[in-house]
Amino acid sequence: MLVRDWMSKDVVTIGDDESMQRATAMMKEHNVRMLPVTGKGKLVGVVSDTDLKRASASDATTLDVHELLYLLSKIKIKDVMTRSPVTVPVDWTVEETAELLLKHRISGAPVVDASGDVVGMITRDDLFKVLIALSGLGRKGVQFAFKIEDRPGTIKELTDIIRDHGGRIASILGSYEPMPAGYRMVYIRAYDIDRETLGQLQKELQRKAALYYVVDHRENRREVFLDSPE
Repeated sequence: MLVRDWMSKDVVTIGDDESMQRATAMMKEHNVRMLPVTGKGKLVGVVSDTDLKRASASDATTLDVHELLYLLSKIKIKDVMTRSPVTVPVDWTVEETAELLLKHRISGAPVVDASGDVVGMITRDDLFKVLIALSGLGRKGVQFAFKIEDRPGTIKELTDIIRDHGGRIASILGSYEPMPAGYRMVYIRAYDIDRETLGQLQKELQRKAALYYVVDHRENRREVFLDSPE
């Protein structure tokens, strides 16, 4: 899944010579927490609501409202912005993007094309939307978590049983962490499962693999069968 398909494309930018007051108003108007900053038509930095709060915090306790507004109108964005900002290439995957944001401990970044022009913004909120879409959570089905042997055919054995009970597979996610060698975790979400036969389905699945937990999102029912997936 590429960033270009999940980023916010209606990018709101601000010039580096604009005031903090203008940046605050723009963030409120467009309901965003970060603005790419441009200078002479090029990306020169980013400014976040945290930057604005940090810049004014030291004076806020000693100034009255009118003095504070005057201060915000005089301080320029170029004086408080983050220079040389972290950017994301438009053809990156969302997984690479999540790793980058985590590495730099930032909540979002401008997305740029091959020429370095800003074509979008990607934030943690956008990545949360990707996670929800990938997992199929919106269908409110049942998620099964398994510790399985890492060999061909093990996932098919489980999905065949679920389908035999009328279930339709919404998503299959897997991970080798924190599993020992030779095993992996698999998370299968399915819908259209008859809740009257869910108990029998669980028993059949447990004959094929170690069932870690079952979460029925429609009924908000949760069962954990193992103390730990390891």
